Amino acid sequence: MTDRTLQLAQRLLGFDTINPPGNEAACMAFFAGWLEDNGFEVTLSGFGEDRVNLIARIVGETAGDPLGFTGHLDTVPLGNQRWQHDPFGSSIDGDRLYGRGASDMKAAVAAFAVACVDNLAAIRQGSGVVLLITGGEETGCDGAKALISAGDLPAVGALIVGEPTANYPVIGHKGALWLRCETQGKTAHGAMPELGINAIYLAAEALGKIQSFTPGAPHPLMKKPTINVGRIQGGLNINSVPDRTQFDVDIRTAPNLQHATIRQNLTTTLGEKVMVSTLVDLPAVLSEEDNRWIAGVYRRCQPLHDQPIEAKIVPYFTDASLLLPAMGNPPCIILGPGEPTMAHQTDEYCLLGRLAEAERLYGQLIVDWETAEY
Repeated sequence: MTDRTLQLAQRLLGFDTINPPGNEAACMAFFAGWLEDNGFEVTLSGFGEDRVNLIARIVGETAGDPLGFTGHLDTVPLGNQRWQHDPFGSSIDGDRLYGRGASDMKAAVAAFAVACVDNLAAIRQGSGVVLLITGGEETGCDGAKALISAGDLPAVGALIVGEPTANYPVIGHKGALWLRCETQGKTAHGAMPELGINAIYLAAEALGKIQSFTPGAPHPLMKKPTINVGRIQGGLNINSVPDRTQFDVDIRTAPNLQHATIRQNLTTTLGEKVMVSTLVDLPAVLSEEDNRWIAGVYRRCQPLHDQPIEAKIVPYFTDASLLLPAMGNPPCIILGPGEPTMAHQTDEYCLLGRLAEAERLYGQLIVDWETAEY
């Protein structure tokens, strides 16, 4: 691994981009300057106060669509547990680079950016590269939505998503359907509950139904869809009958399932006492394993793994859910140096060995694309 990759990763980790609120602007401005200094054409676009996306290009001389890389610079909150390492100190302990976003996914952004710079001549002689760097991914791909709404998306021939996979090539991920369910009752004094309608009781009935609800049939690769109630709010004080309760449902899906059908089935199951609205609607992603470029990525990744590379997916969502349909559904690989088990964890880290592998691997994939050697 070159010093530039480690240094760039450490600089990116030094910015607090916890989402909410995000505040990616300062980090994006720094990164934009770094990219411009290293030969990229950069465009920044805002989508709210201190919320920023970035598109960077190196234009090639050869006809054809460029290779695309995408990553996000926002991170999840630190959590309630105490960190042993400064989450913004980008400290190194042994083979571990610590910091919020180390695995998810600032180290990957540094690795593919430096890989592009190291292979600048090949890129300019080929069809070029495009970097799509977003904010707001962690709360439902808000930055990607803004890029699409603004009509700013360039065409790419293939897309690499640098989310954490321990450098294992992944051809897809589950979709995410987040729903808000609300019950409304009638308030009354807590000493006279018979005069009211308890919205928490109504929600409890609905929650019982959700526990036995099946979103749909399993998928050959993605297996069963999952459903989880992750948040509930209800009531104002102990001595009143609550007149409103809401809870949020997280459903993870596969390409064989239609989100509109799932929502309708759940709404019918819960009944007229529960109002259902959509918070996030992100489709599943799945590329064809026999695609020539994907087969080439498999070959490049194989030396890094003991067992033969096989088709795998990840359960989390990425910006590819929205970017791919908007760009005509090019082939996509999710591939990054981060440890999947470290995403969103206390004392998050990325292994330096993985980071070095990723830098070399991204470089190989760039040269393969620009020379059509795949």
